[in-house]
Amino acid sequence: MTRLNRNERLADSGEKYVKLRSLLQHLIDIGHPYAARMAERGLRPEHLGNREDLASFPTTTKYDLLSGYPFGWFAREKRDIVRIHATSGATGKPALIAYTADDVRMWSENMAWCMGLSGVCENDVVQVSYGYGLFTGGFGVHDGAGVLGAMVVPISGGFTDRQIAIMKDIGATVLACTPSYALRIAENLEGRDTDGIKLRLGFFGAEAWSDELRAFLERALGIKALDMYGLGEAMGPGVSAECLEQNGLHISDDFIAEVVDPATLERVDDGEEGELVLTSWNRQAFPVIRYRTRDLASLLTEPCPCGEPTPRMSRVRGRSDDMLIFRGINVFPKQIEAAILGVSGLTANFRITVCKTRGLQDLSIVCERSAESKPEDIDAMTRALKKSISNSTGASIPFEIAEPGSVPRLDGKSSRILKK
Repeated sequence: MTRLNRNERLADSGEKYVKLRSLLQHLIDIGHPYAARMAERGLRPEHLGNREDLASFPTTTKYDLLSGYPFGWFAREKRDIVRIHATSGATGKPALIAYTADDVRMWSENMAWCMGLSGVCENDVVQVSYGYGLFTGGFGVHDGAGVLGAMVVPISGGFTDRQIAIMKDIGATVLACTPSYALRIAENLEGRDTDGIKLRLGFFGAEAWSDELRAFLERALGIKALDMYGLGEAMGPGVSAECLEQNGLHISDDFIAEVVDPATLERVDDGEEGELVLTSWNRQAFPVIRYRTRDLASLLTEPCPCGEPTPRMSRVRGRSDDMLIFRGINVFPKQIEAAILGVSGLTANFRITVCKTRGLQDLSIVCERSAESKPEDIDAMTRALKKSISNSTGASIPFEIAEPGSVPRLDGKSSRILKK
C-alpha cells in the first residue's frame, strides 16, 4: 500500500478557511458556547479569511470543555456520535470527546499518514502497547495501522514479560507506547536473550521525553525511536509525527498550528518557543478552535530533508502548566531527565518531589543507579549528577541516588512529579 498523502487534498489552503467559516456558522446556529465567546468580541465567521485573522478569535482551554460536562461542547446530536473518548479533568470529571463516523475516519487516516512518514506498511506487525479504554492512544494507533494494512497486535499496557514473549513469537516490527513504558520493556530485556526481537521502529508519545532517553531506547531496543504527538482534546495521537529524519514533527494538514506566548497569548515568531495552539477545520462532533494545548514547542520553517512539505513543530519540551519554579528558575521534568541520562551508571527512572517550605516551592529528586553500577561509584556519580543538573537547569537541586529498582515503575504514562 502506498503512503497516504492527506495533504494533496487541499492545494489551496484557503479552502481550509472556507470549511472553518462553515463550522463557525454551524456553532452560531446551534447556540454552541464558542459562538457566545465570538459574540463577546463582535466576531462573525466572515471575519476569518486566513491564518492571520485566526489570531483575533478566542482561545479555548480544557476548562471550557469541562464547563458544559457532559455534552455541552458537542456540536452534533447524540444520534450522530459513534464514539466517545475522554481526557482527565482538573475538577475530577473527565472531558468527554465526541466523534462522528467521519471524525473517526479522519483520525484513522491521520494516524496512517503519520506512521507512513517512516515507511510503516502492510509488511509490518504493529504491537500497540498504549492503553485502550477511554484513552485515545491505543485506538488511534490501532486504526491507523489498520488503514495501512499492517498486522495489529492490540496488547495494551502491562504484563511486560508477556509483551516481550508475544513480541518475539509474532515478530513485531513496530512498537507503539509511552516512552516510559518503552523504558520498562527495555529494562526487562537487559541481560535476556533478544533473539527473535525484530523491532525496527518505535512510536512514542503522550508525554515529553528527552533526546537522551531516545538515544537509550534506540540502543536498548535496536530501533529508530520516533516522536508522535497528539492529545485527546484535539483528536488523539496523529496530530503530528516525526519522519525517519527525526528533524521535527510533521503536522497533519487537518490542523492549523500556532505558537503563542502563554502569558500574553500573542503569537511568537517561527522558531521561538511558546505554547502550541491548535485548530481543526475538519472536526464535526467536537470543535477544536484555537485550543491551548499547554505544550511548549516551536514551529519550524526550514524544509525537511525527507521532502514532505507539511509544516513542522519541534519536539515538546514540557508543559506550561507542569513548569516548576526553583529559587526563581523555571525547571521542567524533561530537563531533569536529560541531566540524569547524561551520567553513566544512572537509569532513566526518577521522581521529583514538590513541597512548600515557608511558602516557597522546594524541589528534590530521587533517581537510581543501574544494577550494573557498583556502590563505590556513587560518589563519582553524585559529583557528575550535581554538575549535570546545574548545566541542564541552571539550578542546584538537591537529589538522592537510590538503589536499583527502588523508584516505582508505571505501565503507562508516567507521573514524574509527586506533590506534598
